[in-house]
Order: sequence, then structure tokens, then C-alpha cells
Amino acid sequence: MRRILIIEDDETIAAIERDYLTLGEFEVDIAATGAEGIAMGRSGRYDLILLDLMLPGVDGFTVCHTLRETLDIPILMVTARQEDIDKIRGLGMGADDYITKPFSPNVLVARIKANLAQYDRLKGTGHSDRAQIQIGPIQIREDSRRVFVDGREVQLKNKEYELLLFLMSNADIVFSKETLYERIWGYDAMGDNATVAVHINRLREKIEKTPSEPRYIQTVWGVGYRFKP
Repeated sequence: MRRILIIEDDETIAAIERDYLTLGEFEVDIAATGAEGIAMGRSGRYDLILLDLMLPGVDGFTVCHTLRETLDIPILMVTARQEDIDKIRGLGMGADDYITKPFSPNVLVARIKANLAQYDRLKGTGHSDRAQIQIGPIQIREDSRRVFVDGREVQLKNKEYELLLFLMSNADIVFSKETLYERIWGYDAMGDNATVAVHINRLREKIEKTPSEPRYIQTVWGVGYRFKP
């Protein structure tokens, strides 16, 4: 069974999340504070972390940033705020996805399963038919999940890597934000355009010589993005 860590200070919400995840055949532990969540998360026992942002003491943004320094597992943040700036900040701290309160427990379980499936595919052999992709100075070695720019290895997070792999595998094809979200995150992208924009910007910072004037990951205004060979 896959093990989920819930970091949530509201006992009622945590219990509901735990019950639905247990019905979904997950093992679940709960941390009631940010400090406890960091300690438990660092144990390496978990396959995914469900993280509330509004925590007393150590807030969810700090917890996410701290855990991301050592963990390479999906982190799904939960927020009651509707503003894009909070979602963008959370994604910038290393979260893979977010869900906004109030939410349907069934939707939550579906989102968790989708993130785990994407993570498994990324870590598995889903792209083993092609060991290497190279366009210009950018090289992806799929067998080892490593990315190099001008021979120098760059460190990408899970979704950054998969987004780059998808764009390079479909070079010069324009994809809308909605399509990219659905392809990379694995479910309906409605209302989640900020997620794609954040990851595109982070990729540009890591692989472009001049991120503000990207040579490879180009914006096609009014349409979406493409990787220009």
C-alpha cells in the first residue's frame, strides 16, 4: 500500500482526508504542525505528502521548501486561498500541485492518484524506447532522468523534467496551457493555468541563457508554448 502523510492542523479536515484515503487503499499518517510534518516527512516513509498551507508556527510554504531540499516525492498543497499569488508561491517552493478548499474528498483522492501515477511513470520505464533526446545544447538522458545544458547537468524537479521532456519530444508543436496541464498533470486543467506558467518560467531559468528572451521554450501569444528546435 502507498503511504500518505497529511500535514493539517484542523482535526476534522484531517480525519475526513484520512478516511477517504484509507477507503482508497492508502496508508495514512497525520502531522498536526509544520514542525512535526517536517520531522515525519524526512523519515522517507511516504510516497506523497498532502500539505495544508495555513499552519500555526511553521507555515506550509516553509514546510514545503524544507522538505523539497531532501525529498523527491509529490507534494500536493491544500489552500483555502483563491489568489493565484499563493498558488504560484507554493509551486515556486517546490509543490507539484495544489487543490483549493472546499473540495470533494473524491476529487482529492483522484488528484493524489493522478500525481502518484505521473510520478511512477516518470521514475519507471515509460520513455525507455528512446535513451536520449538532444536539441541544440540541451540533452535529456531518459534512462537516468538527467538533463544537461552545454554539457553541464541541471537539476529539475519532477514536473519540470516531464514538461521539458514532453515539449522536446514534440518540438515545434504549439500546446495550450490547458493541454500541457492535462498531459503533464493527468487531469482536467480548467482553472490551473498558473501551474503551467510557473513551471515554464522555472525551466527557462534553468536551461535558457537569457530567460527573459527565451530561445527554446517560446511563448506563442494567445495560444500557448512550444519548444523551438
